[in-house]
Amino acid sequence: MSARFTAHATPLKGLCVINRKTMSDDRGFLSRLFCEEDLAVFGWQGRIAQLNETGTLHKGTVRGMHFQRPPHAEIKLVTCTRGRILDIAVDIRAQSPTFLQHFSVELSEDNACSLLIPAGFAHGFQALTDDVRMIYAHSEPYAASSEGGLNPEDPALGIDWPLPVVNLSPRDAAHPLLSADYRGVAA
Repeated sequence: MSARFTAHATPLKGLCVINRKTMSDDRGFLSRLFCEEDLAVFGWQGRIAQLNETGTLHKGTVRGMHFQRPPHAEIKLVTCTRGRILDIAVDIRAQSPTFLQHFSVELSEDNACSLLIPAGFAHGFQALTDDVRMIYAHSEPYAASSEGGLNPEDPALGIDWPLPVVNLSPRDAAHPLLSADYRGVAA
């Protein structure tokens, strides 16, 4: 059990919401964003191979649903450090009993939550406020040859975006709708 983090399981095996314990006093606060040893208990395996920060300017913007196929499948730890987002992960693991089901959670600068996303999930989010900042820890470096994506507006995913979808990138909009023979990725 970690002194800095607690985890809440979701209906999708391996996907969990991480609550960071914040220490504060009259000077401000400290919130540990990552600790390999503590997060291993909740499913993080290995190193941080890449750490990214993103900024999203406009409320309603949707980014995603991105993933990497094996051999570069990755674990992600997603944290919102400014504003609020609806973070979504879709289970695309072949043979999973929750195949193509999704889970959503609000992450914000105020709630000290992160989403730990195992390999075999597509990930995306919608900005619920203007000027959103996020930090992503990745267990594998980006590999263009392994990148994949789902169309975030695909009715087959059943994602109920809380705001009208705006500013979808041409790349994300071009992801095809799922066909009946979509089989996901190897787990």
